[in-house]
Amino acid sequence: MARILRTVSFRPLSSIAAADDAVSVQTETRLHRAWFVAAAAFIALLAAAGFRAAPGVLIDPLHNEFGWSRATIASAVSVNLVLYGLFSPFAAALMERFGMRRVASTALFVVAIGAGGTVFMNASWQLILCWGVLVGVGTGSMAMSFAATVAARWFVRSRGVVTGVLTAAGATGQLIFLPIVANLAVDEGWRTASLVIAIAALAVVPVVLLVVRDHPSDVGTTAYGAEPGEVAPVARTGGSARRALSVLGSAARTRTFWLLAAGFAICGATTNGLVSTHFVPAAHDHGMPQTTAAGLLALVGIFDVAGTIASGWLTDRVDPRILLGVYYALRGVSLALLPQLLSGTVEPSMWAFIVFYGLDWVATVPPTVALCVRQYGAAGPIVFGWVFASHQLGAGLAAFGAGAIRDASGSYALAWYIAASLAVIASVASLSITKAAKPEPVLVG
Repeated sequence: MARILRTVSFRPLSSIAAADDAVSVQTETRLHRAWFVAAAAFIALLAAAGFRAAPGVLIDPLHNEFGWSRATIASAVSVNLVLYGLFSPFAAALMERFGMRRVASTALFVVAIGAGGTVFMNASWQLILCWGVLVGVGTGSMAMSFAATVAARWFVRSRGVVTGVLTAAGATGQLIFLPIVANLAVDEGWRTASLVIAIAALAVVPVVLLVVRDHPSDVGTTAYGAEPGEVAPVARTGGSARRALSVLGSAARTRTFWLLAAGFAICGATTNGLVSTHFVPAAHDHGMPQTTAAGLLALVGIFDVAGTIASGWLTDRVDPRILLGVYYALRGVSLALLPQLLSGTVEPSMWAFIVFYGLDWVATVPPTVALCVRQYGAAGPIVFGWVFASHQLGAGLAAFGAGAIRDASGSYALAWYIAASLAVIASVASLSITKAAKPEPVLVG
C-alpha cells in the first residue's frame, strides 16, 4: 500500500493555484467579443457615411446637368439631414425591440437603394425621394443612436473611447469616400459615384449579420468591464414609436434636455449643414478646384478621427459640460475666420483651419452621449436620439439657409458669420447644464 501511495503523483495546492492564475491571465488577455462588435459597427457606420459625403461634391454637377438651383439641391440635403436626425430616436427604440443586427443590416439595404436610385432620376422630386428620404431614413436608422447603443450595451469600461471611435466612423467614411466621389464625379460622372456608394453599403451587410450581436449574453459573456453575471436587459415588446415618444415626453420636462438639444442643433448647423454641404462649392467660388476642396474636406475627416477619439478619452476623465463649452467656443472662432481664408490656392492659414476645425468637428458627440447616459440612465441612448434629432434639424436649416444666402447674395460669407455667432450661444448653453445627482426618471413607456 505504501509503494502504491509513493508512485501516485500529487500536485501541491500552490501549483494548482498557479495553473489557475495562468488560465485566468490567458482569459483576461484574450480580446473581448465587445471589440469585434465595435469593429463591425465602425465598418457599418463608415459605409453609411459614404453617401453622406456626396452632397458637397455633387451640388455643382447636378446644377450643371439639370439646371436646378443650389437652394433646390440643398433642399434635398435638408430633407436627408432632418430625417437622418428624426429617425434616430425611433431607430434606438427599434433596436431595443428587434435588435441592432436586424435594424443595421436593413438600414444599409435602404441606403443602397437610395444611392442607386439616383442614377435614374430626371426631376428634382426624385432627388428629394432618393437622396433625401431613402438615404435619410437609412442612415438615420444607424447614425449616432447605433453608436450609443453599441457603447452602452457592450462596454462599461472605456465607453467614452468607444463612443468616440464609433462617432469617428462618419469622418472616416468622409475621408475614404469624399476624394473618390469627387474624382469619379469629375472623371466618370456623378452617376458612377452614386453606384460605388450603393455597392459599398451592400458589401457591409454580411459583416453586420456575422459579427454584431444584440447583447453580450447572446454569446455567453458580459459587457466589457462589467461585473460577472450581469443580466442583460429584456427586449421590450411594446411599440417602438410609443417607447421613443414616451422617453421624449419625460425628458422634455427637464431643463438639461433642452440645453443639450439647443447646443446640438447648433452643432449640426455648423458642421453637417454648413461646412459638409457647402464648403466645396464655397471654395470653388473663390477659384479653388473642386477636387482640391474635396481633398481638404477629407483632411478634416482625418483630424476629426483623432479629435473625436481624444474627446472620448477626455470624456472619461473631464466634466463633459466643460468639454462642450470649450469645443463650441473654439468652433465659433474658426468659423469667424474662414471667410478671410478662402482663396484659389491652399495657403498655410487654410491648412491651419483644416487641422483646427477637424479636431473639433464631432468631438462634441462623446461628451453629449455621456451626459445623456449619466442624466437619463438606461433611456440615455433614446434621449440622445432625440438630442441628435435636434442636431439634424439644425443641419437641415443651415443647409437650406446657406444655399439661399448664396443664391441671394452671390457669397457664403454671411452664412459663416451667423454660424460663428451660434457656436458661442451653444458654448454658453453647455456650460449652463447642471450636474444631476442621479439619472432622471425617464424609463417609463
